[in-house]
Amino acid sequence: MNKKWWKEAVVYQIYPRSFKDSDGDGVGDLKGIISKLDYIKSLGIDVVWLNPIYSSPNDDNGYDISDYRNIMKDFGTMDDFNTLLKGMHDRKIRLVMDLVVNHSSDEHEWFRQSRSSRTNPYRDYYHWWPAEKGVPAKRWSFFDEDASAWWLDSNTNAYYLHYFARKQPDLNWENPKLRQEVYSLMKFWFDKGIDGFRMDVIPFISKDTTFPPLPAEYNAPARLDYDPNYIEYYARGPHLHEYLQEMNREVLSKYDV
Repeated sequence: MNKKWWKEAVVYQIYPRSFKDSDGDGVGDLKGIISKLDYIKSLGIDVVWLNPIYSSPNDDNGYDISDYRNIMKDFGTMDDFNTLLKGMHDRKIRLVMDLVVNHSSDEHEWFRQSRSSRTNPYRDYYHWWPAEKGVPAKRWSFFDEDASAWWLDSNTNAYYLHYFARKQPDLNWENPKLRQEVYSLMKFWFDKGIDGFRMDVIPFISKDTTFPPLPAEYNAPARLDYDPNYIEYYARGPHLHEYLQEMNREVLSKYDV
């Protein structure tokens, strides 16, 4: 039987900030992980799942990404990453990274452009609701302190959607240009040699973008237990399978991942 490695593997998760600090600054880093590769190998694992190391202002522990093609300075450099990846592969360890593409950081260049003007080419990379249409139907944020998932941005007098922190605006997967951007960044990392992605909150990429009012029984802050009925107003939208199938055709099917 030709078994799929990703079905049979023993996976070891590394949270880089707390794993191993190589330079004494109190923050774990890539060089720290490199120094422990022999130990990691001795555990008998097949795959390392590495939590986000991308450039980020770190509002949500790296899940707010400001540049998908660079490394957070706290963790090191791209050269450090290349050394880490080679060291893992030399030891027959595969590397899986987090793919965080339901949202970006509000400091990502896409969002800087998007919020600058209603006519900016990047405007539709995110979900916007013009204020002149009135207050959008209530959506609860999982992270925001006032629990609202809509934030009024004064630059263009429009609300943007953020199901997580206010600094994590949701990406608009209905825009094919945005989807191609995501596929391009995935190819960037696969071409470097990584072995896969763990897809973060992937059901949220497809939404009912009419944003219908919530039923009265759900007129309370969002619950992290993901009630199967409640969550339908936030995720598992009509195009979820379509997007994932497209992602497979455009990217995943072209690699052994």
